[in-house]
Amino acid sequence: MPGSAIDQSQIRYARLAGIMFLLVDAAYALGLLITSRFQVPGNFAETARKIMASEHVYRMGLASELIGVLCTVLLAMGLYVAVKPINKNLALLALLLRMIEATVFAVMVVLVFGAAKLYAGSDSSKAFDANQLSIVMNLIRSVAGSAGFNIAAIFFSLGSTLFFYLFFKSTYIPKFFSRLGLFGSILVPIVCFGTLIFPQQGAVLQFGWLPIGIAEILAGFWLLFKGINLQHQQTRVAAVVST
Repeated sequence: MPGSAIDQSQIRYARLAGIMFLLVDAAYALGLLITSRFQVPGNFAETARKIMASEHVYRMGLASELIGVLCTVLLAMGLYVAVKPINKNLALLALLLRMIEATVFAVMVVLVFGAAKLYAGSDSSKAFDANQLSIVMNLIRSVAGSAGFNIAAIFFSLGSTLFFYLFFKSTYIPKFFSRLGLFGSILVPIVCFGTLIFPQQGAVLQFGWLPIGIAEILAGFWLLFKGINLQHQQTRVAAVVST
C-alpha cells in the first residue's frame, strides 16, 4: 500500500508538471507578446503615450508574466516529486535552482510594474524631464529585460538539465524527449552568456531557445496525457524486496 500510494502521488505530480510546462510557456509568451506592442525603443514619450492609452492591457501583459512565475514554482514542485525516487539529492538541487529562477523573474516583474507607474504616472513627469525618465527606463529595461532575464535563465537551464537528466535515467518519458531536453537545457547557458557578452548578437542567439522550447512542449503534453511509466521502477523495487 505505501508503495502504491507513492506511485499515485508521482503520477499526480507528473501530470501537474505537464500542465505547468504548457502554462509557463504560454503565460510568458502571452506577456511578452502584449508588452512588446507598447515598447518604442529610444522613445520614452511615445512608449508612455501608448501605455497610458491602454494601461490595463499593458498591466494584463505584466500580470501574465507573474502567472508564469507562479506556474514555474508549481512546475518545479511537480517535477521534484515525479523524479525524486531516481535521485533525491539531484531532484532537490534541481528544485532549488528552479526556485532561484522563479525568484529572479519575480523581482524582474516587480521592477517592470514599477516602470509602468513611471510611464503612466503624472507625478513622474513633474519630478523628471523626458531625458531623465528615458535614462531611468533604459536602466530598468537593461536590468529586468536583459541582464535579469539571462541570469534567471542560467538558473533555469541548470535546474532543467538536472530534471531532464533524471528523466533520462528513468523510463518515465520517451528517451527522445529527455535527450532533446538535455540538449536544449545545455544550450541555454551558451545563449545567455553569449547575449550578456555580445549583446549585439542577441537576436541571432535567441534561436538557441528552440530546442528546449520544443522539448518542454513535448514533455508537457506527454506528462499531461500519458503520465509517467513506473513499470521499470516497480520491477526494480520488486527485485530488491525478493532478495
